[in-house]
Amino acid sequence: MDGELPPASAPAPPSIHPAVTPLSFLLGTWRGKGDGGFPTINSFSYGEELHFSHSGKPVISYSQKTWKLDSKEPMHAESGYWRPKPDGTIEVVIAQSTGLVEVQKGTFNAEEKVIKLQSELVGNASKVKEISRVFKLVDGELSYVVQMATALTSLQPHLKALLTKV
Repeated sequence: MDGELPPASAPAPPSIHPAVTPLSFLLGTWRGKGDGGFPTINSFSYGEELHFSHSGKPVISYSQKTWKLDSKEPMHAESGYWRPKPDGTIEVVIAQSTGLVEVQKGTFNAEEKVIKLQSELVGNASKVKEISRVFKLVDGELSYVVQMATALTSLQPHLKALLTKV
């Protein structure tokens, strides 16, 4: 073969790590529509895509992007890692395109397909003091609610969305 390498074949997808198995329903790409609001801003709607993947390690990679529904202009983006533990707890780190970072801890219920997250730290944020996120899978649709607190407001709804797997 004159020193040529054989054609590369696509590697097999990694086996799902046992720590990730209870949340494997998240893996893949989800798209849908969301609505947002807060006492200090006008209400708005947006398109969204979430992507959950894994590399065979005990962690899920997460990325999210949103866009304006009419113009398709990009809005918000964030990415991070979800680290589920065998005891049903989870640690999540997220970096937002705004420069804000979150360290969240919470719980998951694999049978009910519910993940509840609460911020331990919100960094590089002058106004946001606390963030909670609740994800649920019901009838094949992934929904979430994000609540937020600022220096001037208590924890209250900020975002909600309904997504389907693509």
